[in-house]
Amino acid sequence: MDLLNRKTSFAAHSWIIPSSRKRAFLLTAALGLALLLLFFNTGCSGIGLEEDPNSAIEPGTVLYSDDFSNPPTGWGTWSRGGASVEYHNGGLRILISESQFDFWSVAGQKFSDAIIEVEAAKLGGPDDNDFGIVCRYQDKDNFYMLVTSSDGYYGIAKIKAGQYSMIGAEQLQYSSVIAQGQAVNQVRADCVGNTLSLYANGQKLMEAEDGDFSSGDVGVLAGAYNTQGVDILFDNFVVKKP
Repeated sequence: MDLLNRKTSFAAHSWIIPSSRKRAFLLTAALGLALLLLFFNTGCSGIGLEEDPNSAIEPGTVLYSDDFSNPPTGWGTWSRGGASVEYHNGGLRILISESQFDFWSVAGQKFSDAIIEVEAAKLGGPDDNDFGIVCRYQDKDNFYMLVTSSDGYYGIAKIKAGQYSMIGAEQLQYSSVIAQGQAVNQVRADCVGNTLSLYANGQKLMEAEDGDFSSGDVGVLAGAYNTQGVDILFDNFVVKKP
């Protein structure tokens, strides 16, 4: 597989970390190339739990939800040079105007064990993309990401101390469960104890073990690879008690 690199040119609300190949996830720090990840966090809404959640809460209880119908609700928005994170048609839209970029937005919450669900619709752009869920977000250099793509690939990755690595598999895997093309996918991430599980459309895709992060913020992410124009609309974001 070729090596893809994502290179930053923005200054505001941005930083540089080592990049990776979509399906091989090889570190490229020695090449001096970079991946841009944009972080948005301007407020809070819903029920945020600390590291010791109330044990009296029943499993399946909704701890936080947002259908993005009444902005602003704590998710950051941003626009520059045709790229944006914005409330759009009752959802949260991430539009990427250049290749080799990932953008994300977090909810301004804190959870330990959580089941996170979101609907992700591809509005336009290439199928060679990524989109999914961020969990246990500590800061820009430390979090988990559980992603799928519009060409049917999926995987779980971690950024720790700014270093990017896959968890549970050396490269992204393929599944016909993921709706391809301009379609809607129900993405779910279970972050429970040291176990991270990724689902699409009600089917479990994979499970991985990692104990580096025990709690943190939650959010959504989308990225472009060789081709710009990735356009993903997220809706009905829900966090439940496992």
